[in-house]
Amino acid sequence: MAEMDYNQQGDVAVLTLDDGKANAISPAFVDAVNEGLDRAGDDAKSVLITGRPGMFSGGFDLKEFEKGPDATMALVNKGARMLLRIFSHPQPVVIACSGHAIAAGAFMLLAADTRVGAEGDFKIGLNETAIGMTLPTFGLELAKSRLSKRYQTAAVIQAQLFDPEGARDVGFLDEVVAADSLLDHALQRAVVLARMPNDAYAANKLAIREASIAAIRASLG
Repeated sequence: MAEMDYNQQGDVAVLTLDDGKANAISPAFVDAVNEGLDRAGDDAKSVLITGRPGMFSGGFDLKEFEKGPDATMALVNKGARMLLRIFSHPQPVVIACSGHAIAAGAFMLLAADTRVGAEGDFKIGLNETAIGMTLPTFGLELAKSRLSKRYQTAAVIQAQLFDPEGARDVGFLDEVVAADSLLDHALQRAVVLARMPNDAYAANKLAIREASIAAIRASLG
Protein backbone atom coordinates (compact mmCIF):
# COMPACT_ATOMS: atom_id res chain seq x y z
CA MET A 1 0.00 0.00 0.00
CA ALA A 2 1.44 3.34 -1.00
CA GLU A 3 2.09 5.82 1.76
CA MET A 4 2.35 9.47 0.76
CA ASP A 5 3.11 12.46 2.96
CA TYR A 6 2.03 15.81 1.55
CA ASN A 7 3.90 18.72 3.06
CA GLN A 8 3.60 22.31 1.89
CA GLN A 9 6.80 24.33 2.27
CA GLY A 10 6.01 27.84 1.16
CA ASP A 11 5.01 27.66 -2.49
CA VAL A 12 6.38 24.11 -2.89
CA ALA A 13 4.26 20.98 -2.50
CA VAL A 14 6.49 18.18 -1.23
CA LEU A 15 5.25 14.65 -1.97
CA THR A 16 7.16 11.94 -0.08
CA LEU A 17 6.38 8.37 -1.14
CA ASP A 18 7.37 5.59 1.24
CA ASP A 19 5.79 2.13 1.41
CA GLY A 20 8.68 0.79 3.49
CA LYS A 21 9.77 -1.43 0.62
CA ALA A 22 10.46 -0.79 -3.06
CA ASN A 23 7.95 2.04 -3.55
CA ALA A 24 6.39 -0.15 -6.22
CA ILE A 25 4.06 1.68 -8.58
CA SER A 26 0.71 0.16 -7.68
CA PRO A 27 -2.82 1.49 -8.21
CA ALA A 28 -2.58 3.06 -4.73
CA PHE A 29 0.77 4.65 -5.60
CA VAL A 30 -0.71 6.24 -8.72
CA ASP A 31 -3.73 7.48 -6.78
CA ALA A 32 -1.43 9.01 -4.16
CA VAL A 33 0.63 10.88 -6.77
CA ASN A 34 -2.50 12.13 -8.51
CA GLU A 35 -3.92 13.30 -5.19
CA GLY A 36 -0.70 15.18 -4.49
CA LEU A 37 -0.74 16.84 -7.90
CA ASP A 38 -4.38 17.83 -7.38
CA ARG A 39 -3.52 19.52 -4.08
CA ALA A 40 -0.43 21.15 -5.54
CA GLY A 41 -2.44 22.59 -8.40
CA ASP A 42 -4.71 24.34 -5.90
CA ASP A 43 -2.24 25.36 -3.21
CA ALA A 44 1.33 25.49 -4.58
CA LYS A 45 3.45 26.87 -7.40
CA SER A 46 5.86 23.97 -7.85
CA VAL A 47 6.05 20.28 -6.90
CA LEU A 48 8.83 18.22 -5.33
CA ILE A 49 8.50 14.42 -5.39
CA THR A 50 10.82 12.12 -3.45
CA GLY A 51 11.00 8.59 -2.10
CA ARG A 52 12.51 6.99 0.96
CA PRO A 53 16.26 6.91 1.62
CA GLY A 54 17.89 4.39 -0.71
CA MET A 55 14.80 3.84 -2.87
CA PHE A 56 12.93 6.15 -5.17
CA SER A 57 10.91 3.46 -6.97
CA GLY A 58 11.57 -0.07 -8.18
CA GLY A 59 8.95 0.16 -10.93
CA PHE A 60 5.53 -1.36 -11.44
CA ASP A 61 4.13 -3.61 -8.72
CA LEU A 62 4.80 -7.17 -9.89
CA LYS A 63 2.11 -8.48 -7.54
CA GLU A 64 -0.43 -6.76 -9.75
CA PHE A 65 1.12 -8.35 -12.83
CA GLU A 66 0.77 -11.79 -11.21
CA LYS A 67 -3.01 -11.32 -11.24
CA GLY A 68 -3.05 -11.78 -15.01
CA PRO A 69 -3.04 -9.83 -18.27
CA ASP A 70 -6.10 -7.72 -17.50
CA ALA A 71 -4.67 -6.49 -14.19
CA THR A 72 -1.30 -5.94 -15.84
CA MET A 73 -2.73 -3.83 -18.64
CA ALA A 74 -4.91 -1.87 -16.21
CA LEU A 75 -1.91 -0.95 -14.06
CA VAL A 76 0.33 -0.11 -17.02
CA ASN A 77 -2.33 2.18 -18.49
CA LYS A 78 -2.99 3.80 -15.11
CA GLY A 79 0.73 4.31 -14.62
CA ALA A 80 1.11 5.71 -18.12
CA ARG A 81 -1.56 8.31 -17.44
CA MET A 82 0.23 9.29 -14.22
CA LEU A 83 3.50 9.70 -16.12
CA LEU A 84 1.78 11.75 -18.80
CA ARG A 85 0.27 13.93 -16.12
CA ILE A 86 3.69 14.58 -14.56
CA PHE A 87 5.20 15.21 -18.01
CA SER A 88 2.51 17.76 -18.89
CA HIS A 89 1.86 19.18 -15.40
CA PRO A 90 1.67 22.98 -15.74
CA GLN A 91 3.73 23.62 -12.61
CA PRO A 92 7.46 22.90 -12.35
CA VAL A 93 8.04 19.32 -11.16
CA VAL A 94 11.28 18.49 -9.36
CA ILE A 95 12.25 14.97 -8.31
CA ALA A 96 14.69 14.23 -5.51
CA CYS A 97 15.82 10.74 -6.50
CA SER A 98 16.64 9.24 -3.13
CA GLY A 99 18.06 5.92 -4.36
CA HIS A 100 17.29 3.18 -6.88
CA ALA A 101 14.97 4.11 -9.78
CA ILE A 102 14.27 1.17 -12.07
CA ALA A 103 11.88 0.73 -15.02
CA ALA A 104 8.73 2.77 -14.30
CA GLY A 105 10.63 4.45 -11.47
CA ALA A 106 13.12 5.70 -14.04
CA PHE A 107 10.25 6.80 -16.27
CA MET A 108 9.14 9.08 -13.45
CA LEU A 109 12.54 10.76 -13.65
CA LEU A 110 12.10 11.21 -17.39
CA ALA A 111 8.65 12.73 -16.89
CA ALA A 112 9.78 15.35 -14.37
CA ASP A 113 11.39 18.70 -15.21
CA THR A 114 14.39 18.85 -12.86
CA ARG A 115 15.91 15.67 -11.40
CA VAL A 116 18.36 15.75 -8.49
CA GLY A 117 19.90 12.42 -7.48
CA ALA A 118 21.60 11.25 -4.30
CA GLU A 119 25.15 9.96 -4.42
CA GLY A 120 25.41 6.28 -3.56
CA ASP A 121 25.56 2.71 -4.79
CA PHE A 122 22.25 3.00 -6.63
CA LYS A 123 20.99 1.71 -9.96
CA ILE A 124 18.97 3.86 -12.32
CA GLY A 125 17.61 2.83 -15.70
CA LEU A 126 15.30 0.82 -17.91
CA ASN A 127 15.64 -2.96 -17.60
CA GLU A 128 12.74 -3.89 -19.89
CA THR A 129 14.77 -5.54 -22.67
CA ALA A 130 16.66 -7.64 -20.12
CA ILE A 131 13.41 -9.09 -18.76
CA GLY A 132 11.88 -9.64 -22.20
CA MET A 133 9.53 -6.67 -22.33
CA THR A 134 8.87 -4.31 -25.23
CA LEU A 135 8.58 -0.67 -24.26
CA PRO A 136 5.13 0.85 -24.78
CA THR A 137 4.68 4.16 -26.55
CA PHE A 138 4.78 6.23 -23.38
CA GLY A 139 8.13 4.72 -22.45
CA LEU A 140 9.67 5.27 -25.84
CA GLU A 141 8.43 8.84 -26.05
CA LEU A 142 9.75 9.76 -22.63
CA ALA A 143 13.11 8.17 -23.44
CA LYS A 144 13.39 9.92 -26.79
CA SER A 145 12.39 13.23 -25.24
CA ARG A 146 14.78 13.23 -22.28
CA LEU A 147 17.71 10.84 -22.81
CA SER A 148 20.92 11.82 -24.60
CA LYS A 149 20.90 10.40 -28.12
CA ARG A 150 24.44 9.18 -27.49
CA TYR A 151 23.14 6.79 -24.82
CA GLN A 152 19.73 5.77 -26.15
CA THR A 153 20.93 2.44 -27.52
CA ALA A 154 22.66 1.48 -24.27
CA ALA A 155 19.88 2.77 -22.03
CA VAL A 156 16.79 1.69 -23.95
CA ILE A 157 17.70 -1.19 -26.27
CA GLN A 158 20.47 -2.81 -24.24
CA ALA A 159 18.89 -2.22 -20.81
CA GLN A 160 22.06 -0.86 -19.21
CA LEU A 161 21.64 0.40 -15.65
CA PHE A 162 23.68 3.34 -14.38
CA ASP A 163 25.00 4.69 -11.13
CA PRO A 164 23.86 8.24 -10.29
CA GLU A 165 26.83 9.90 -12.00
CA GLY A 166 26.27 7.84 -15.13
CA ALA A 167 22.54 8.51 -14.98
CA ARG A 168 23.29 12.23 -15.04
CA ASP A 169 25.33 11.84 -18.24
CA VAL A 170 22.62 9.70 -19.85
CA GLY A 171 19.78 12.09 -19.01
CA PHE A 172 17.90 10.43 -16.17
CA LEU A 173 19.26 13.05 -13.74
CA ASP A 174 20.37 16.66 -13.98
CA GLU A 175 22.46 16.86 -10.82
CA VAL A 176 23.97 14.49 -8.26
CA VAL A 177 24.54 15.64 -4.69
CA ALA A 178 25.44 14.11 -1.33
CA ALA A 179 22.56 12.08 0.08
CA ASP A 180 22.39 14.13 3.26
CA SER A 181 21.84 17.33 1.27
CA LEU A 182 19.49 15.90 -1.36
CA LEU A 183 16.19 17.23 -0.05
CA ASP A 184 17.53 20.68 0.80
CA HIS A 185 19.14 20.99 -2.62
CA ALA A 186 16.06 19.77 -4.50
CA LEU A 187 13.80 22.01 -2.42
CA GLN A 188 15.90 25.02 -3.32
CA ARG A 189 15.54 24.13 -7.00
CA ALA A 190 11.76 23.90 -6.53
CA VAL A 191 11.67 27.23 -4.68
CA VAL A 192 13.49 28.99 -7.52
CA LEU A 193 11.21 27.42 -10.15
CA ALA A 194 8.11 28.40 -8.16
CA ARG A 195 9.04 32.04 -8.74
CA MET A 196 8.84 31.73 -12.51
CA PRO A 197 5.73 33.05 -14.31
CA ASN A 198 3.47 30.01 -14.23
CA ASP A 199 1.53 30.69 -17.42
CA ALA A 200 4.69 31.08 -19.50
CA TYR A 201 6.31 28.04 -17.86
CA ALA A 202 3.28 25.87 -18.60
CA ALA A 203 2.94 27.14 -22.18
CA ASN A 204 6.58 26.52 -23.03
CA LYS A 205 6.59 23.09 -21.40
CA LEU A 206 3.55 21.99 -23.37
CA ALA A 207 4.86 23.49 -26.59
CA ILE A 208 8.28 21.85 -26.56
CA ARG A 209 6.80 18.49 -25.49
CA GLU A 210 3.77 18.73 -27.77
CA ALA A 211 4.66 15.86 -30.13
CA SER A 212 5.53 13.43 -27.35
CA ILE A 213 2.44 14.33 -25.34
CA ALA A 214 0.23 13.85 -28.41
CA ALA A 215 1.78 10.46 -29.19
CA ILE A 216 1.32 9.22 -25.63
CA ARG A 217 -2.27 10.42 -25.48
CA ALA A 218 -3.08 8.77 -28.80
CA SER A 219 -1.63 5.45 -27.60
CA LEU A 220 -3.83 5.52 -24.50
CA GLY A 221 -7.02 6.11 -26.44
